Amino acid sequence: MEPIPAQLLPTFSLQPRALTVTLDAPVADTPPWLADLLRPGALPGVPPPDDALRTKVRDALRGAGFRPSGRSKPASEYLVRAAAEGRLQPIHPLVDATNAVSLASGLPASLVDLDRAKAPFRIEAPPPKTRYVFNRSGQEIDVGGLPCLWDAEGPCANAVKDAQRTKVTPETTRALFVAWAPASVPERTDAMLGAFARIVERLGGTTTPVPVEPMPATTA
Repeated sequence: MEPIPAQLLPTFSLQPRALTVTLDAPVADTPPWLADLLRPGALPGVPPPDDALRTKVRDALRGAGFRPSGRSKPASEYLVRAAAEGRLQPIHPLVDATNAVSLASGLPASLVDLDRAKAPFRIEAPPPKTRYVFNRSGQEIDVGGLPCLWDAEGPCANAVKDAQRTKVTPETTRALFVAWAPASVPERTDAMLGAFARIVERLGGTTTPVPVEPMPATTA
C-alpha cells in the first residue's frame, strides 16, 4: 500500500500510525481467547492508560477547533468505561482486536475495509460542518476540524467514530488499522501496534506497516 500523506496543521500534536491487515479467508466468529481480551488489564505488555494520557489524546485532536468531549470524546474513553461496566462485548474478530488494543493502551484507533474504501488515502482535518453517517441507523457525526482518514469519497474514519460505509463486515479479508496517537507517546504506540499484530497473527492473518508521511496542510 502507498504511504498515507498526513496534511495536518502544526497545532496538532498527533502522530498517526497505520498497518494493513490481510486474512487468507474471512474470520466470522470471535474466538474465546480474543473475547477475553475485552477487559481492563488483559494485555500486560501494553502500558495501562491514565488521566495524563487521556489529556494528551484529547489535546492531540484539538488543533483545528474540534472539541473532543461529551459524545465526541475519543473512542478509547468509551471503551474504558464500557469495559469497566461489563458492556464491551464481541462484535467481529478484527473489530475486537482493535477494541482490545485501544482499551489496553488508551489510544483511539480506526479500522476500515480496504475493499469498501477507495484509494487514494490521506489524513486531514475536514472543514467545519463536515458530516458522515457512522452507524446502521443513519446517525451522523460532525467531524469538522477533527483529523480524519480520507478515501476517494471523503472522510471515513477518525479517533471518535468511523464511517458506516467503510466498516469491516463478516466478509472482510483486507483492512487498514490506524492508531490516532499523540506524538509524545511513541513507546506506547509501538506496544499497541505490536499487540494488534500478534492478535491478527493468531487469527491467521498478517500485518504490514504503512508509512504515514507528514505534509504541509492545505488551507482554505
